[in-house]
Amino acid sequence: MKKLIVLSVKCPHCGTSLMDETHEVNGHPGIKLNIENDRERGVLWLCPVYDCFAHDCNITLKEKEIVKFYCPHCNKSLLRDIPCKVCNAPVVGFNINVGGKVNICSRKGCENHYVVFEDINDALQLLYDKLDNTAKK
Repeated sequence: MKKLIVLSVKCPHCGTSLMDETHEVNGHPGIKLNIENDRERGVLWLCPVYDCFAHDCNITLKEKEIVKFYCPHCNKSLLRDIPCKVCNAPVVGFNINVGGKVNICSRKGCENHYVVFEDINDALQLLYDKLDNTAKK
């Protein structure tokens, strides 16, 4: 059976958790983000399970449109100066609570995402410890 990797992320600017305990996506607290397209502003909740692309949104997003992402706490942009290697749209970045960063594409429908660790050994140990503690509950 494949173990799910459930990420807990925070804003890279203010350090506040982006996890929303009041809005679950696939049975887990959603990653809450303020978003904006060319027509309106809204809220997006991403599934925190790595490799799951489920989400909830309170505005309509068109397939392949690029969305701007903001922290719901400090309202700073989460877009990074890195283009997506698949579609060239801006990449959105969050800090992972156990260390490292997760980056996702800002284009609706592009499934490019990846995790980056500064010290892979320490970060993986923290992640494994968290998974072991979750499995024991």
